Amino acid sequence: MSGSITAAAAATTSTASASTRLGGDLNTFLTLLTTQLQNQDPTSPLDTNQMTNQLVQFASVEQQIAMNQNLTSLLSLQQSSQLTAAAPMIGRRIEVTSDKVALQNGSAEVRLPAAGTARTAEITITDANGRALRQQTVTLGTGATGWTWDGRNAAGVAQPDGTYSVQVTGRDVNGAAATLSHTVRGTLTGAQRADGGLTLSMGTLSVGFEALRSIVP
Repeated sequence: MSGSITAAAAATTSTASASTRLGGDLNTFLTLLTTQLQNQDPTSPLDTNQMTNQLVQFASVEQQIAMNQNLTSLLSLQQSSQLTAAAPMIGRRIEVTSDKVALQNGSAEVRLPAAGTARTAEITITDANGRALRQQTVTLGTGATGWTWDGRNAAGVAQPDGTYSVQVTGRDVNGAAATLSHTVRGTLTGAQRADGGLTLSMGTLSVGFEALRSIVP
């Protein structure tokens, strides 16, 4: 939708504006056309082909705007369906793609893929001011694994629940940087429509519905 999120609202405003503008232009065109027909020179009548082409162009644009209005309505219905579908997920653990992690009840989980080119993952948790709170190197296994942050910084001081940034850097056998994707898990606490899109909340962390990757059993 992505997320997406602002495009649907912008499309609705643009469509409404275009429809109003077209209506005014068409009325002006018809007024001028009627006046021209009433006052045309009998020896040099209005070119009917040109008039027909102009009418066809107006009709084509009007059809396109009507189609955009229908698409906007369909998007709204789809978002409503997604919101309804998200309701039973409240309280469930979900997995999403995000460069942030939700610390909930003193715990947060980062999911790592199986070892490939990257053999280890360097995980860094930072606060809103960009200060590194926790850094750890994790050896990747033959399957996907999870790394759980206990909510404490390097000095062992517990941090308040909230949203923190997470950076994951893969390293190959030689220690060189390697591409490595990750996801995060948390408990879904809410879902809402905002700015023409649907967002999911895990505590203070909000992500677009399109970021959802799985519902944890």
